[in-house]
Amino acid sequence: MAQKPWGGRFSEETDKLVEEFTASVHYDKRLALYDIRGSIAHARMLGKTGIIPLEDAEKIIAGLKEIEKDIKEGRFKWRKDLEDVHMNIEAALYEKIGPVAGKLHTARSRNDQVATDVRLFLRDVIDETLSRLKDLRKALVEKAKENLEVILPGFTHLQHAQPVLLAHHLMAYYEMFTRDAKRFAFVRQETNVCPLGSAALAGTPFPVDREMVAQELGFAGITRNSMDAVSDRDFIVSFLAAASLAFVHLSRLSEELILWISQEFGFIDLPDKLCTGSSIMPQKKNPDVAELIRGKSGRVFGNLFTLLTVLKGLPMTYNRDLQEDKEPLFDTVDTLLAVLALAKELIVGLKVNRERMRKACEEGHLTATDLADYLVTKGLPFREAHHVVGRLVAYCEEKGQKLWELPIEKLKEFSELIGEDVYEWLTLEGSVSRRKVVGGTAPEQVEKAIYQAEKELEA
Repeated sequence: MAQKPWGGRFSEETDKLVEEFTASVHYDKRLALYDIRGSIAHARMLGKTGIIPLEDAEKIIAGLKEIEKDIKEGRFKWRKDLEDVHMNIEAALYEKIGPVAGKLHTARSRNDQVATDVRLFLRDVIDETLSRLKDLRKALVEKAKENLEVILPGFTHLQHAQPVLLAHHLMAYYEMFTRDAKRFAFVRQETNVCPLGSAALAGTPFPVDREMVAQELGFAGITRNSMDAVSDRDFIVSFLAAASLAFVHLSRLSEELILWISQEFGFIDLPDKLCTGSSIMPQKKNPDVAELIRGKSGRVFGNLFTLLTVLKGLPMTYNRDLQEDKEPLFDTVDTLLAVLALAKELIVGLKVNRERMRKACEEGHLTATDLADYLVTKGLPFREAHHVVGRLVAYCEEKGQKLWELPIEKLKEFSELIGEDVYEWLTLEGSVSRRKVVGGTAPEQVEKAIYQAEKELEA
């Protein structure tokens, strides 16, 4: 094994610069345990089908299990001159069991081998992603339950718009992350097919049992076209796309936490353990975790674009460009899993300043729409009602008053339809409680949403 596995075709040794440039073992060794798992299933199938003697298959499997133990216990020595994780393991197998190791690669190529490894790896990653998304969704639901009575301004264009329950606001993020979970679950289905048996690109002349290998590795099925199987990285693109959209939501959540913890808002506080300070300004408490989550969205989006660019010009079938799929994938995996865990901690540790939220609701005439709706109930067309209330708001702005502070006589100057019952429409509680439409901010609807979410999370 001192020579390259493909060295029979070549008359010169590989240039050291080329070895350095083409080597991937420094990052694809992360797939080692998946590579061994796939090799064990392949060897077992080779023995059972009689493609190689059963005793040879058993010897190969025993050697692979020893290598697996060496890797787990940190004794395995990785060699860059052996290019990648596959050849490192195969070389180690030669050292342990001798020439019989060469039979492992019967009816297999590194092309279908690496495709299998990545699918096994990504399947586990998605399971962990779904678990962490579930933890984050649970945290949002629990924080919503703790704050069912809290009202804060709802915003459009970052301007005060209408009063909403804080619980309703938090449950909006629950919905976003629930959609993310559904997307990742779909990507898992797309990932969960076995390409082994496709060999280099055309399949294999040996009577392999692809279904046996797929079943042993826990795949739901096998790929249907050998050429597509060895060159398909759509499932990775799907994962990166799902991760990118999840980061859109994580970044939006972080942006609001950053705004809310500022002195200008003062809506929340975050635990000291999740914040940092300034090296020069002693008073500072910076929401660095939320800021970094917002910032790391850029690298995740970039990883998606990297792989799309790699794939867009490739002819059939395998091309070495596909080696460039792993670093953006691994980087996204590490970033996503870390951020999901931290986002959960931010929500769990979030402390709500109820008084400040309530005080903010006194600004911006949040119940102006309610007043227009009130006039509609009195028979005025909405567009006319909108105009009347617009003039009322302009008057309040000029006089520095609130809508609910105006005496009934003044209100009637703008419309004779306004009666004493109008003040019920101008309260914050009245505003939110009237929005009983399914999906609205009325307490009874938010409680139903929380109940439904808890049922979903139990499933």
